[in-house]
Amino acid sequence: MTAETISLAELRKHQPRFTGLSPGHRACQGCGELLAARLVTEAAGPDVVVANSTGCLEVTTTSWPDSAWRVPWLHSLFENGAAIASGMEAALKAQGRASKVLAFAGDGGTFDIGFQALSGMIERGHNVLFVCYDNEAYMNTGVQRSGSTPVGAATTTSPAGKERLGKRHLKKDILSIIAAHHMPYAATATVAYPADLRHKVRRAIEVEGPTFLLVHSPCPQGWGHDGSRTVEVARLGVQSGLVPLIELERGAVTGVMPIRELRPVADYLKAQARFRHLFADTAEAARELQHLQALAEHNIERYGLSAPGPEPRDTEGADTVRRGGQHWA
Repeated sequence: MTAETISLAELRKHQPRFTGLSPGHRACQGCGELLAARLVTEAAGPDVVVANSTGCLEVTTTSWPDSAWRVPWLHSLFENGAAIASGMEAALKAQGRASKVLAFAGDGGTFDIGFQALSGMIERGHNVLFVCYDNEAYMNTGVQRSGSTPVGAATTTSPAGKERLGKRHLKKDILSIIAAHHMPYAATATVAYPADLRHKVRRAIEVEGPTFLLVHSPCPQGWGHDGSRTVEVARLGVQSGLVPLIELERGAVTGVMPIRELRPVADYLKAQARFRHLFADTAEAARELQHLQALAEHNIERYGLSAPGPEPRDTEGADTVRRGGQHWA
């Protein structure tokens, strides 16, 4: 069949048959979090229930009296999303229902405020997929720094100035903390590689027990880039090594996305206004840039991200459409 003979009806057959999140929400243009949530719900399917912590995803999709959700959805507080999801899972189990529980939270409700409940959920072994949409700050309340904010990034509570070059502390290594729980499955993903993200959601849905997915989700407003560049910026994060895409089972690394064409960290940082102070002509700025480059190189060595040669699932091949219009996922 040639491109000229493909009908609109035929094309629609190849589109996702279900999405748990409808158009009409109030998110900013180019919002990485809403794109990530749509991709996750498409991959998870209709037989799910959602617990959603306070944050951008919650306020933009449920402005009274409207809702963009097409699956059973429950609002939880910043700090107790995992606890609410645990109760939902226990109730479904008591009813003999097999619907999967999804818990959604931002980095504030995962790395910081909500971590105690998340740790308890994993320890107790609840059959819940916890998804963190990581936009690296408290975006919903004014772009304050969080435990996920990268070192050197400027936020409203870690401003760049004469005394300091943005945030002083390293981004919390949440995945290592999660891995220490020896849970069945955990992974990182990004909106830059939808097929990889869908593959990991489906893998997590199949697992009986607690699973965790960390989705890197650029925020145009908080990061300072045009909304049209969200996927481009996210991809640069992966290609530089600052955002490793990996899978873990019982704490051990079982899969990585290799980097075919390594990009300097500066390419990723230059695309965002929150790092522009690092390109000032000063010794302090140069040292911080070197520090961030060293962090990326550490990730590359730690997880073996260097690709020996072109691979179908590396950073250049992961979302390539193959014969028949199919992705590898």
